[in-house]
Amino acid sequence: MWGFTGILGKLIHLSPLHIVWYRMIIAAISLGIAMFFLKRSLKVPNRKSLFQFLGVGVIVALHWVTFYMSISLSTASLGILCLSTTTIHVAWLEPLIMKRPFSWVEFLIGGLVIFGIYFVSDNFDSSQYLALVYGLVSALFAALFSVSNAYLAKDHPPSKISFYEFIAGVAFLTIVLFVNGDLTSDVFNMTSSDFWWLIFLGTLCTSFAFLAVIEIVKHLGAFTVSLSINLEPVYTIVLAIFILNENEVLGDKFYIGSVLIISVVLLNAIIKSYQKRARLKKEMNK
Repeated sequence: MWGFTGILGKLIHLSPLHIVWYRMIIAAISLGIAMFFLKRSLKVPNRKSLFQFLGVGVIVALHWVTFYMSISLSTASLGILCLSTTTIHVAWLEPLIMKRPFSWVEFLIGGLVIFGIYFVSDNFDSSQYLALVYGLVSALFAALFSVSNAYLAKDHPPSKISFYEFIAGVAFLTIVLFVNGDLTSDVFNMTSSDFWWLIFLGTLCTSFAFLAVIEIVKHLGAFTVSLSINLEPVYTIVLAIFILNENEVLGDKFYIGSVLIISVVLLNAIIKSYQKRARLKKEMNK
């Protein structure tokens, strides 16, 4: 499902702001309905937690907007590959937010991802370099909200966190659209295909995919699921080749860089798994 998110940035003929605005509206409604039937509480324990949820929601909105801006200026494959640099930012954000030791291994892995970006950006024109900048900024926002959510999830159910993040994102983007003069009746003018792609994006690719991951982790474990999520660039690039024919506009160096980046991302997941097992084994032997 998440592999489709980049593809839909090309299939939906709306601006990045409108795509994300609709996505968060639909995701909030569908997630709220799902939580109602699953009998999960939406009550927030205190005002501090609510403001934390809302703050991270704005970051999520900024992440998605910059992600789709990157795709609109270039290709879905480039946009999703830029997100692989999230690893670099997580390496320095986690010690600050989660109060854990700085990892030189993760920092080195992040450096290898940058080396892969060098191959990906070969023979870019000015618009694609701007797309690269938007994609890398999107990765920074992705790392920030991922680490923040990991911190919040220690005390709150992930589904509740996401629901309020979607609400905050809708409110924030509504203000931005109003200030820009884009919140007019024209916002509802779209083709039927755009409408159904937005429904698909907001329900299956966002709220359903998120709830599904929460349940799947209980059965397969965090490592297997995280490994599958880290393969998102593979899913997106394959889909982009068959659906958008992006192989006709991407050169050999792009795919060399892609293989390098994806390999490094998977290596990072495997290293973290071994580190976690070693830590658990050490704790058991105490």
